[in-house]
Amino acid sequence: MSRALIRFVSFVALAAAASMACAQSAATRRPDPHAVLAAAKAATGGAAWDSLRSQHSKVTLTTSGLSGTAERWADIATGRSLLRFELGPMTGAIGYDGATPWSQDASGQARAESADAARELAVNAAFRDRLAFWYPDRGAAEYEYRGIVEADGAEFDVIRITPAGGRLFEFWVNRQTQLIERLLERDAQRTRIETYMDFRPVQGVLIPFRVRATRGDPKYDELVVVDLLEYNQPLDGVAFGMPAPPKPDFAYPADRASVEVPFEVHNGHLFVTVMLNGKGPFRMLFDSGGVNVLLPRAVAALGLKPEGALPGTGTGEAQQDVGLTTVDRLELGGIVLEKQVFATIDLAAFMQRVEGLDDVAGLVGYELFKRFPVRLDYTRSQAVFYDPKTFRYQGNGTRLPFRFKGHVPEVDGSVDGIAGSFDIDTGSRGSLTLATPFVERNGLVARYGATQQFISGAGIGGHVRSWLARAGELRLGDIVVTKPVTALSTQTKGALADPDLAGNVGYGILRQFDITFDYASEVLYFERNAQFGQPDVHDRSGMWIERAANGFTIVDVVAGGPAAQAGLKAGDVIVAVNRKRYTALPLAQVRTALKGAAGTRIALKLARGAPRVVTLRDLI
Repeated sequence: MSRALIRFVSFVALAAAASMACAQSAATRRPDPHAVLAAAKAATGGAAWDSLRSQHSKVTLTTSGLSGTAERWADIATGRSLLRFELGPMTGAIGYDGATPWSQDASGQARAESADAARELAVNAAFRDRLAFWYPDRGAAEYEYRGIVEADGAEFDVIRITPAGGRLFEFWVNRQTQLIERLLERDAQRTRIETYMDFRPVQGVLIPFRVRATRGDPKYDELVVVDLLEYNQPLDGVAFGMPAPPKPDFAYPADRASVEVPFEVHNGHLFVTVMLNGKGPFRMLFDSGGVNVLLPRAVAALGLKPEGALPGTGTGEAQQDVGLTTVDRLELGGIVLEKQVFATIDLAAFMQRVEGLDDVAGLVGYELFKRFPVRLDYTRSQAVFYDPKTFRYQGNGTRLPFRFKGHVPEVDGSVDGIAGSFDIDTGSRGSLTLATPFVERNGLVARYGATQQFISGAGIGGHVRSWLARAGELRLGDIVVTKPVTALSTQTKGALADPDLAGNVGYGILRQFDITFDYASEVLYFERNAQFGQPDVHDRSGMWIERAANGFTIVDVVAGGPAAQAGLKAGDVIVAVNRKRYTALPLAQVRTALKGAAGTRIALKLARGAPRVVTLRDLI
């Protein structure tokens, strides 16, 4: 959501300032990419580019029902940059000091963006800021002429550039207008296409004053209009480095070193209760990497008015509109946070159907975890928030450094000897879910002999389908977990289609530890608890059920599984389980029963048709 938008704002300001080129070389069948770029430089200013040392711009931003402004400075000699923006209720800054990309949110708190993807995109942006595609001594890269493509009634010469330490991007040169009118660059699991328009001369060089960016759905396109652009202004007062921490924007109970808050577990998800603007309590999904979210009923109860309609994505493949609003006061266990920006999204029906809960008000997590060291005690179902001024880790857990991938901790690890990057995701119900590109690159469906597909979860984007498997060993630093239930994703869109991701580590593994999250130090501490080493059990019925008004709807049945053998099929509605009426059964309790011991017989009464008996067995 906002994270993707912020990355866009950073780059389009850069694009509007620097990396526009035009023209092409002589019409040969396979031009030299360097010749094409040299002609582009000559056509858009030639030697005038040589004297540019700094860039300052102001732009107007419009996207998804929101509008705002941004101001950006760039040091063309070094690639350093700084952008400050306001977009609806969102404010913040993004910078690059020549070595480390960083971001700053509305609270004034900044963090280094240390994930590989963030670093690569920052290297690309700095490469273009330095105009290194025209000045090879400013940055090494690989170049390739890819040929001619047709789009929107025009022909383009396509040049691929891969900066050293960055990732591949493409310039598209319009063969008729002799302008570089498009840039293509993969941003997470989607490709961002930027179209450059309205070229104007500035200090002897041609620059586009309008930039449109899309990731496939025109509804969420982003438009940048340049209001001011100037070169060679002094940069003496511009601080490109990460800002110092601000004064605390929270209240912590006096004379206490820690605050304990109970959480509930439903379907592998954690829930806490909070007060918002003095009202409540509200039940909230508790996710260490999740942004603040409010559902419509809570928005109405608080009398708030959301702005905009940003694209919301998750583990599934679809998108959903997301608005933004501000909550003045959030209280949890005596901790108080002020002026919190919340995304608003209609997930009420989803929570009722998939989680079986009708009173969920939203989600909290990252904004708490980034301010306080937090220990998740899965044994006692307690979240312990420590005073950041006095916190020192005192336990004997295994230390696991991480880097931020957006708001989510990402760690280096391996599954059965195959190295990759893994998200630590307290918001995931599963154990180990491996991303589709990682699965395909390593031939894991064949390697694990996976023969059955199933619904492994559900999110904003819909159901997640995977192959069912069991890995031998997952290693995260010095932490080893054996025989986790493993979902081999088949998703082609959404988070699990990210080619930079190996997998997602969720509740089935995390519950075996008591984990301390120290976001300020970018370190996790894993302490084995009484659940460590217990068999990781998957559903033994071979069906995915969800709550409905008239019972539990069977959404999916695994071919050849126990449910299928009992004659059950998708669309059937269960009205009683072991003679207990659905109205007296929480969905989580039924799902737990369906993970019971192999050989257990589960009697099901259907809304239509004869009763059925499902005999549980392992499917892996």
